Amino acid sequence: MALSSALTFPSIGIPSSGTARPKPLLRRSAILASVSERPSIPATPIPPPLTSVSSLPQEPAAPKLPLRKIPGDHGLPLIGPIMDRHDYFYNQGRDEYFKSRVLKYRSTVFRANLPPGPSIASDPRVIVLLDGKSFPVLFDVSKVEKKDLFTGTFMPSTELTGGYRVLSYLDPSEPNHAKLKQLMFFLLKSSRDRVIPEFHSSYTELFESLEADIAAKGKATFGEGNDRAIFKFLCQSFYGVDPAETKLGLDGPKLVGKWMLIQLSPLLVLGLPQPLEDLLIHTFRLPPFLVKKDYQRLYDFFYAVSGPVLDEAERLGVSREEACHNLIFATCFNSFGGMKIFFPNLMKWLGRAGISLHTELAREIRSTVRSHGGKVTMAAMEQMPLMKSVVYECLRIEPPVPLQYGKAKRDLLIESHDAAFEVKEGEILFGFQTFATKDPRIFQRPEEFVPDRFIGEEGEKMLKHVLWSNGPESENPTLANKQCAGKDFVGLVGRLLLVELFLRYDTFDIEVGRSLIGVSLTFTSLKKASF
Repeated sequence: MALSSALTFPSIGIPSSGTARPKPLLRRSAILASVSERPSIPATPIPPPLTSVSSLPQEPAAPKLPLRKIPGDHGLPLIGPIMDRHDYFYNQGRDEYFKSRVLKYRSTVFRANLPPGPSIASDPRVIVLLDGKSFPVLFDVSKVEKKDLFTGTFMPSTELTGGYRVLSYLDPSEPNHAKLKQLMFFLLKSSRDRVIPEFHSSYTELFESLEADIAAKGKATFGEGNDRAIFKFLCQSFYGVDPAETKLGLDGPKLVGKWMLIQLSPLLVLGLPQPLEDLLIHTFRLPPFLVKKDYQRLYDFFYAVSGPVLDEAERLGVSREEACHNLIFATCFNSFGGMKIFFPNLMKWLGRAGISLHTELAREIRSTVRSHGGKVTMAAMEQMPLMKSVVYECLRIEPPVPLQYGKAKRDLLIESHDAAFEVKEGEILFGFQTFATKDPRIFQRPEEFVPDRFIGEEGEKMLKHVLWSNGPESENPTLANKQCAGKDFVGLVGRLLLVELFLRYDTFDIEVGRSLIGVSLTFTSLKKASF
């Protein structure tokens, strides 16, 4: 895998308790999506009407599929975007908003307005891509521009990032993109010796805390403790510093949460009365001054602890100030924010799967670690096919960053499974990844959580359709593309979470609730390892 070849990590020791070999994998029932996660795309796609097609100047080869006009419209100015915003947030909800239009237009490609619209976004008009064939055009930087499109049809104020447009908002064609992405690669490489031991340390503390809460109260909430563990792990692995031992103390996760809320509020539902909420966060931006002091505390902390990385930034031609703002964004928004969503999702799907899968994972993980001298290593984790497949399947069925955008650099011809569509230069393309990675034309049983989906040669071939990182899982981030610089890092920490969990416990029980971002989890039992 790219991960094992790109990064090398040390090991940590664990107690050995025998040499039992894993038993063959058990047959299990797949886990179905909940009511709110019903099929994203109709199981039997409806073909569009046939028309003739001719070659476009920009695409010299004539398409094999019938050419179809992109269905849908944007409605009347101002009124159409506001009506669509209300449908998206309140009347239908996000998934049903897209699902209903697939059925209405008999197409997985159509025109629509996306929130927030007036007055935060000057132009909410997009072309929606909801299938696994059309979606990957969003990764092709020869066809689409990614400038200022990280959060969609609007961009948060640069006052929230020190006045700089940080890496996530830069297109690869911009000179600073390669420099800043190279800096992120340096950060990841320089931390490789600390990742495994620091993850073990941080999550040992978390699990011990959860055990104590269950013993005292009969249950333990995952969210706040997980946030603390993530932030401590990232600071110690990336910068070699425990934030609790600095002026920042234990405040880091709360400061980051408020800062992220200001940036993402136009895309969230807070649960306020609809007219009030629509006015406060979907019509007008929350002002950056609300978190100015909080952000300054984060900046002071990161500037103080990231000296070697800032030295490298200067070598690359990036000022220390700009580099520091990018490190904050990469650590707090990209890494912390992504793990804050990904880890509860992973635990949710595992919890739903039940004891049969838990037992298989525990046997695989423990026996493999024992065969490697009782140490958790990269080499050991590469020999845990079920564990790896579970991580990939979670990233497929519920990607932590489901929305992708790009602006057409030229006139394009885009193909779904059923038709070809002409896109004009300058039009915004939007892909809802959760639908694309549940495409029934690509995946069997796409709405089911299938733990062993990616095991074996045929399973590994399907990784090209796992798209969570702004690129296929089968490809790697480079200076010339927009694939997440930390793609392999995220896969690694997902694996480490499962390894730490099943080295300690045979099984667990959880309750799942709603959260502002992602899901909330409460553990009701943690059964300690018995074999």
